[in-house]
Amino acid sequence: MNLVIIRMKVLPEKCLELSQTIVLLTGSIRMEKGCKRCDFCKGMEDENRLFLLEEWDTQKNLRAYLKSERFKVLRGTMNLLQEPYEMIFHTVFHPAGMK
Repeated sequence: MNLVIIRMKVLPEKCLELSQTIVLLTGSIRMEKGCKRCDFCKGMEDENRLFLLEEWDTQKNLRAYLKSERFKVLRGTMNLLQEPYEMIFHTVFHPAGMK
């Protein structure tokens, strides 16, 4: 399993606009081959801190998504950010007998 966490700090006056755009995009991201989960949330202490959490079945499908038009659209929305976004990748495995 491959996890992606995108952390964003949005300009306060652009928070609603970016949030609405990301909510619309999550539905289409979930339709991408291999996407097992795509969740969007706001920080509890700072409502201008946004997070996109994705789970992918294989690195191959994740790489294909990162080259897709949907990802380009998502990156295009990043001009509303106060600072550069941070994208973190994790590979998760389940040792035998630990599921």
